[in-house]
Parts: sequence; C-alpha cells; structure tokens
Amino acid sequence: MKDFSVLEKKLGLKFNNKDLLTEAFIHRSYLNENPKFHLSHNERLEFLGDAVLELVVTKYLYLNYKKPEGELTSWRAALVNAQSLSQTAKELNFNEYLLLSRGEAKDTGKARQFILANTLEAFIGALYLDGGYKAAQDFIETCLLKKLPEIIEKKLFYDPKSRFQEEAQERARITPIYKVLKERGPDHAKHFIIGVYLNEELVAEGEGSSKQIAEEDAAMRALRIKGWG
Repeated sequence: MKDFSVLEKKLGLKFNNKDLLTEAFIHRSYLNENPKFHLSHNERLEFLGDAVLELVVTKYLYLNYKKPEGELTSWRAALVNAQSLSQTAKELNFNEYLLLSRGEAKDTGKARQFILANTLEAFIGALYLDGGYKAAQDFIETCLLKKLPEIIEKKLFYDPKSRFQEEAQERARITPIYKVLKERGPDHAKHFIIGVYLNEELVAEGEGSSKQIAEEDAAMRALRIKGWG
C-alpha cells in the first residue's frame, strides 16, 4: 500500500479520515484486480470534487475580476480542463500514489492524463469532506489559481482550435481544415482520429471519444509542432 503520509507532509495537510485520502487515488481498474479491497473507486469523490472545484474557482474569479461573464467563463475553463488538472496533479507527484491495475499502470499516455485529472478532482472532493470548504479552497488557490496570471497573459484561455486558427491566419494566412482520418468502435463508444491541415499539409493528428475532442487534441498538437504556443 502507498504511504500517503509522505504526500500529506508535502502538501502540508493532515487527513482525519485516511480512507477518504486513499479512496481518492483508487482507479476503477484497481478493484477489478483487487475485488476484496475494502474501499470503493474514486468516481463518487470525483463527482463531488468537480462541483467544489467549479464553485471555488467561480467565486474567486467573481470576487477578484470585474470582467464580463463570457471572459470569466473562458478563464475558468482554462483552469479546470483536463490538461490543466493533469499537469497540476503531475506537479504534486500524484502519479506515485495512483492505485491502478497492472495494465493501466503501464499506460502513461493520453489515458493517464485523464486519470490524473479525475484523481485531482477526487482528491478535492475528499479534502472537502474531511476538512470542509476552507481546506478545499486553500488547496485550490495554492495549487491551481496561482496559474491564472499566466493563462491571462499568454491568452491560454482560448480553446486550442481558436488559438491555432488565429495563429494560422496571422502567420500563414490560411484557415485550418479538420478531416476524419479514422474512426472505430460501436456507436456508443466511438473513437476518432482527426487530422488538421494547412492547405495540403497535414500538421498534426488528434484523437478522442468525440470529433470535438479529437479536433482540439489535433489543434493542441499542431500548436506545439509549429511552435506557436
């Protein structure tokens, strides 16, 4: 079993209910291999943590920035999207504490990003239950809201498709085009691979469970490949 006391010490936290802390890191796949484990997976905590996170961030933005609703919504989305949350979880070394199946433990790609993002939300849910709103608020402000100035300065609140289109039109005077390259799976669980093109040039491929997610992934990869932010 993982030694969560090391994580508590690093974060300057002390959970009264240690089971809540452990449960925040239990992925569903772990219980498939350990069906007699005494705790549940973290999806209910994730559900709660998602709501707490949105409330804390929304309240902070409302109190500190006299901006229109649309702008605040874009900033909030940039703070709480899967990429931002997974990056924060990595910075906090959450990877070391995940309880996963052997198969999931070997996969460190795109799937791990979503697992880390979900785990961070579950952790926030556990912290809220264990220490109350103030404990969750302090954690979110310390670990996540500190990134807001950079998001605003670098305009990272634009979604990847908008950013790539703006850069492509400004730098190359071309509007990007997205094309489905492959799709697989049944209707209720489709998986798409989509390419983003500048004229005939395939700049990058993205993938996801919907065309929108795959297009955003392609745009994000294209921004990195082109060095456009």
